[in-house]
Amino acid sequence: MTRKAGPSPRRDIPSGGGGNLPFPILFQDRHFIVIDKPAGLSAHPGRAGGPSVEDAFGLMSRHRNGPWLAHRLDRDTSGCLLVALRKQALIAAQECLANGQATKLYWAITHGHPPADDGVVDAPLLRRADRARWWVEAAPGGQAARTTWRCLARGHMPDGSPASWLELRLHTGRTHQARVHCATLGCPVMGDGQYGRADGKLLHLMSRELYLPLDPPIHALASPPAHMRLTARQAGWTLERPATITPRASAPPTTEPPAAAAMRGHAPSRAHRRGPGAPATTS
Repeated sequence: MTRKAGPSPRRDIPSGGGGNLPFPILFQDRHFIVIDKPAGLSAHPGRAGGPSVEDAFGLMSRHRNGPWLAHRLDRDTSGCLLVALRKQALIAAQECLANGQATKLYWAITHGHPPADDGVVDAPLLRRADRARWWVEAAPGGQAARTTWRCLARGHMPDGSPASWLELRLHTGRTHQARVHCATLGCPVMGDGQYGRADGKLLHLMSRELYLPLDPPIHALASPPAHMRLTARQAGWTLERPATITPRASAPPTTEPPAAAAMRGHAPSRAHRRGPGAPATTS
């Protein structure tokens, strides 16, 4: 279920660099904003309270028909997060995500080395819970989940332990998919005490690149957070690579979702300026 913006922004969300927004803007047009969500900031309000991306919705638009989260990221995952400024744009984006037309690339720094240079994890994911907590595991009977991965670098940490830099392409958008599939590969994400081991680090996982072939297309590229850059330097790498995704022409695909066509026919009357102003994928 998507969540609606509150009446006014909170004042206790972290500062950033997106004009008046408390985080950088990676992409913006009349229909969407892609922000670079900081690690540690929730996408939406949780039961425990605390700041969230939705607290800044009033700075993006005060229209009664938006903004809306088009998908979600875990609180400790940084990077590309898509916000729809109107309900019709939300529907178009979620149809694109649900139909597998969007491309979602993640970067992870993991413990261990994978068994090959690239491959596919095709492992259904099942949510389980007890009285104290919930988790996701790869198990028969779960929701279909598929991740294509490639190893961008191998190395060792200062203590001699093996580490890897992985690129993950999520073909589905299951809860904790990237984290569980990395663990299934034998390379749990650093900082992931739930599916790996408690190592005292922040989660080393980010939504690196996002592309939706709408008209016009959405393409955003996020920079790695400071804690991932530091670990990379310790392993002997620099987390600098050009964009992986090559956007298609701006014309909509042949199988354009109905909502995307409707969105093009009912565009907002004016663009939002950068300054004032049902979850589909998770990590």
